[in-house]
Amino acid sequence: MSTGTSTVTARPRRRPVVLTVCAVITGMAALVSCGGDGDGEGAPTPTPTAPDTASFTGEVPSALASEAESRKAEARASASAAASSASAAASAFEASVSAEAERARAEAQKQLKNVDGRGNATNEVSMTGLPLSETNGVRALVVNITNRTDETASYAVQVDFSDADGKVVETRYVGAQDLAPGKQAHPLAISRKPPEPPLTAKIAKAQRY
Repeated sequence: MSTGTSTVTARPRRRPVVLTVCAVITGMAALVSCGGDGDGEGAPTPTPTAPDTASFTGEVPSALASEAESRKAEARASASAAASSASAAASAFEASVSAEAERARAEAQKQLKNVDGRGNATNEVSMTGLPLSETNGVRALVVNITNRTDETASYAVQVDFSDADGKVVETRYVGAQDLAPGKQAHPLAISRKPPEPPLTAKIAKAQRY
């Protein structure tokens, strides 16, 4: 009898455990059935948020136009800065030339003012270009003047710089004074224009006086 009593009293104690296990298994099955069949009827999925159209004002085109104008202004400013930089560099480069060369330049311009045609000394003058790497980006030419006469003479030379269309965009003057027979002088014709676009230089006038 003691064994039966023991059996009867043990069953009520085990019943909650069995019920609890069943509840857990049932809950797990419910979770599996909710999230695992992939038919769209399970757990809710995140819904994309629609864009807030109220934040758009319709002023984008005007903003783009403003940006375009700003870029144009920057381009113009850049071109102006390049021209100013080239002029400043040319001035600095010329500053290294002697005061005597500057006096010769001013005299050359004066002498050529009333010269008709190309002058009487074009066959005594030639030019040699200098690499931009040697002139700090400044377009400069060595004007080679040779006194081919048997007397001391002075020379005035006009150098024109032309663009791709052949239009003269800049004129520079150089000269050599009191050059002995057979002697040479090598003044520099320095452009104040930016190195780009390329320009073509030529001897427009050369006068011996």
